[in-house]
Amino acid sequence: MLDQLIKGGTVVDGTGSPSRVADVGIRKGRIVIIGDVTEAAASVIDAAGLLVIPGIIDPHTHYDAQLFWDSGASPSNVHGVTTVIGGNCGFTLAPLRAEDAAYTREMMASVEGMSVAALEAGVPWNWETFGDYLDRLEGNVGVNAAFLVGHCALRRYVMGPASVGSEATPEQLAEMKKVLAESLAAGGLGFSTTLSRTHSDGDGQPVASRWSTPEELLALCRVVQEHDGTTLEAMTDGCLDQFSDDEMELFASMSAAARRPLNWNVLTVDSREPNRVPRQLAAGDLAAEKGGRVVALTLPVLVPMNMSFLNHCGLFLIPGWGEILRLPVDERMAKLSEPETQAHLLERATSPEAGVFKRLADFENYILGDTYALANEGLTGRRVGEVAAERGQNAFACLIDIVLADELRTVLWPIPPDGDPASWALRAEVWADDRAMLGGSDAGAHLDRMCGAPFPTRFLGDTLRGRKLVSVERAVQLMTQVPAELFGLRHRGLLAEGFHADIAVVDPETVGSELAQLVHDLPGNSPRLTAGSIGVVRVLVNGVVTVIDGEPTGELPGTVLRSGRDTDTVATS
Repeated sequence: MLDQLIKGGTVVDGTGSPSRVADVGIRKGRIVIIGDVTEAAASVIDAAGLLVIPGIIDPHTHYDAQLFWDSGASPSNVHGVTTVIGGNCGFTLAPLRAEDAAYTREMMASVEGMSVAALEAGVPWNWETFGDYLDRLEGNVGVNAAFLVGHCALRRYVMGPASVGSEATPEQLAEMKKVLAESLAAGGLGFSTTLSRTHSDGDGQPVASRWSTPEELLALCRVVQEHDGTTLEAMTDGCLDQFSDDEMELFASMSAAARRPLNWNVLTVDSREPNRVPRQLAAGDLAAEKGGRVVALTLPVLVPMNMSFLNHCGLFLIPGWGEILRLPVDERMAKLSEPETQAHLLERATSPEAGVFKRLADFENYILGDTYALANEGLTGRRVGEVAAERGQNAFACLIDIVLADELRTVLWPIPPDGDPASWALRAEVWADDRAMLGGSDAGAHLDRMCGAPFPTRFLGDTLRGRKLVSVERAVQLMTQVPAELFGLRHRGLLAEGFHADIAVVDPETVGSELAQLVHDLPGNSPRLTAGSIGVVRVLVNGVVTVIDGEPTGELPGTVLRSGRDTDTVATS
């Protein structure tokens, strides 16, 4: 007898092949038959009129901490995600010395927008080695989860406070290589790092990995080569706009040294920046020349991110803005009220040096979110340009007046400027390029700023009922088989006999996402943005139903995926 039978659904198997009506039989967590199934089953799901697809694989998440208080990895789980990759950007919670836990919490709050209160109350912090960390999660997760070994944790573990501000000595590098090897042997998926200026610790200093040399990075990549089923992930300044020659050379050399693919986050597609996509994807060409492989992650949807002049966000990263926005609140407000400061900020935000952050300079099209002052009553939901016209002001001056009245607490929603038809056509071209892959949700991070986790259902809805830029078969393949093959995930990413039964059943007429809303459901009553799914009828992880009609069941059948055991080595050339 079968454990589960999904009956009469339209099977989209993940290969890109045409869909077909078929039954899917499951036994002991595996798909055992696809076709016209007559065998009895303990449980039957009627999927007539529904799509049956492989579980989505999200290649760039930061669920490393959240899984301890939210084993299902919400909201990704209700959007059809069955496998998450964590430990990205060089940030992991292991290896860890007990005396470094507080520093790590503050760093994660700074770089990934996590709540310190939630990290304190919701995470046990009772491990040391990377293997210890994985063991704490084993048996307690509702999704499959794999974790890279973060460079910042590795450096801090070996060098202590000197990891910030110092290059590693030969002895320290040797110890880092040893600890990385132990972490990979315990199941770490690979190695991740960041050199991006956007990443500073809780003290405002560049995070530990930013103090490394290219020689250190390459030495650690060569350790990765010695372990099966591993991979690389990295980030530099150029990931946000356009790579320098040195950055392209570094990524290519890292991949070649490890003989493993390297993925980076995130390729922003904008028709108004026609040179960006060719430049960024050219990193893959240089890597191929050296025998490596470099892959860009790019999102198939636009993910709004809220901003404020009070808390760290993208506005703080505009060149010339940080020194003002990091002032104490009283001093910050005083500076912002000065016309010369406003002129300076506006000039810097629209200058060529602003790079990708120039996207944030379209101030008249900001939508006002939550406001607090009596003077701002009735402004929520309105466009700044409209308010400015009523007041006879320019948009930026009007915006500053509004946020000053709210003592900087105003929630701002910039409208993504790259929603034009030409940008969407360019995205479709990128999706067809094997130097790019869908991803970049940052799920589990920036919790009060954005909600990227729903991208799978939003993309499916757009594919089926919206722009229809690709077929549903290709859309599913891009979110399942393609990432599974990049990471070498064994027997995942397809609906095929013998594969793990990671499956989503969705309604093609309604599948999509609810709007993001702010809730206070984190430990310590901390806030986050989250969004429910629409039209997700069932999600199965390893053959166990984890979601019914968009609601989690509480089951925890996920596997902590370990390199070598659950992954195969992926060739770079």
